[in-house]
Amino acid sequence: MDVQACAGALVYDADGRLLMVRRRNRPSQDLWCEPSGRCLPGEPAIEACVRECAEETGLLVRPIRRAGAIRLDGDGTSYEIEDFVCELVAGTLRAGDDAAEARWVSAAELATLELAPGVLECLTEWGALPR
Repeated sequence: MDVQACAGALVYDADGRLLMVRRRNRPSQDLWCEPSGRCLPGEPAIEACVRECAEETGLLVRPIRRAGAIRLDGDGTSYEIEDFVCELVAGTLRAGDDAAEARWVSAAELATLELAPGVLECLTEWGALPR
């Protein structure tokens, strides 16, 4: 099985809502997750986290700390996703690149979304749920 390094950004607004995107493409097409994607060859996960967030949401973020990691298997590929808690630096929210939609969600709104595999479990385990 092919192993693909990936990175994601956990970003919160002033109200404690979490930045989420609805994926345009596989894997997890049409499901919601944190802004995330594949690391480029030789790209550290922390840099991929910043790049993917900018590409998918138009927002520039600064990683504060590592949140955790998960390994998901699917489509003949194993995705090793490392997430970072980030602070918002600049930008205007808009869906782009691999994101069909991007928005800030509260805990109540998160409960209504169709989430990608592992998202809710990781957010819960890492103490990273929105308010």
